[in-house]
Amino acid sequence: MDALVGTGVALITPFNNDFSVDVAALEELVENQIHNGVDYLVVLGTTAESATLTPEEKELIIATIIAKNNGRLPLVLGIGGNNTMALVEELSQSNLEDFAAVLSVSPFYNKPTQEGIFQHFRAIADASPKPVILYNVPGRTSSNILPETVNRIARNLPNVIGIKEAAGDIVQAMLLISLVPQDFLVISGDDMITLPMVLAGGKGVISVIGQGFPAEFSEMVRLGLEGKSKEAYKLHYKIAPSINLIFAEGNPSGIKTLLAKKDLCKNNLRLPLVKATDSLQKKIEAFLEAF
Repeated sequence: MDALVGTGVALITPFNNDFSVDVAALEELVENQIHNGVDYLVVLGTTAESATLTPEEKELIIATIIAKNNGRLPLVLGIGGNNTMALVEELSQSNLEDFAAVLSVSPFYNKPTQEGIFQHFRAIADASPKPVILYNVPGRTSSNILPETVNRIARNLPNVIGIKEAAGDIVQAMLLISLVPQDFLVISGDDMITLPMVLAGGKGVISVIGQGFPAEFSEMVRLGLEGKSKEAYKLHYKIAPSINLIFAEGNPSGIKTLLAKKDLCKNNLRLPLVKATDSLQKKIEAFLEAF
């Protein structure tokens, strides 16, 4: 899946002041990402506040992004959860014609064993008509997909083509890269260690900050994939302070602040998430002015 090497961006869901989906802002955001050189778009991930969207809103968001993208970039759709049977049913009923792959998070809250995680993804892989990318984010799921389990999945479930690795652990990421087959996509899910992961053999990123600086961040990843570490690190250190800022009070409150300062969306989030504090908003604005 060479189409999913490089920079993917986990799109936010822009909201109007009445908290309805801001379709015009979403269209502008998609165009902005394409124009600035990202490689693919991730639809309805965590950053999209998908946990607070109705089924009808999800359909609206999917339709809006597909229409605006118009086949220009590959699309990846987030379909994940902690009820395996329900996910199998959802995958069998979803129209995935316009998507290159499905991104599926490891089950959260019920904390399965490594065997349970393997069996969960075996059921997902069997049910999905499109390739599956695992999503390991222990900070949200309270369980870690160990590198040995990922390797087992990679070598036994051919419909699983990669992993978004967001444990924030470069040592685990390097072990993972060393274990899995060469063509298995190890994708960074942590913006701050994206470049080291790429230089260690990773295949790119599914990024949050990339949405705010699509041209610069995707160029950094491109340089990293080409082995041009010195040039890539110049961009990394230029962008890095903003990564700390946008995650200081959680995602997507930080990136929505940054995008709002760039007039790409309104700074609205749905409860239980709230917008960034005034002090953090001022720091993000100051960074943008200096950038």
